[in-house]
Amino acid sequence: MFQVTDLQLAVLRELWSRGEASVADVHEALQDERGLATTTVATLLSRLEKRGLVTHRADGRRHVYRALVTEQEVQTALLDSVTDGVFGGDVTALVSHLLTAREVSPGDLAAVQELLDRMQDTNADTETRDD
Repeated sequence: MFQVTDLQLAVLRELWSRGEASVADVHEALQDERGLATTTVATLLSRLEKRGLVTHRADGRRHVYRALVTEQEVQTALLDSVTDGVFGGDVTALVSHLLTAREVSPGDLAAVQELLDRMQDTNADTETRDD
């Protein structure tokens, strides 16, 4: 499992959205929001590469980076960490917190209910086959 900071996550999001990007591309994309120096972006990408989360290829004198991990892999790792660290592994407490800590739209509630219904149907099918 791996952990990433908010800033590293912003860099990874840029790579996921573009497929691949140079230091200058990532710097330009994050400049207004984060105000980072180009050297900071280069350092972030280098550290992510050392951790095996991104790789690069040479394009003339510049390096073009791409993510080696998917957004879902990072989401899963971060959520596992929160579930275990903050909620003691209690998934029910996590979901309860997510649904009560902020306003949830009726559409989002319907989508959650649909997901729960599908999961319950899948579990019921699995139990029937096991019998």
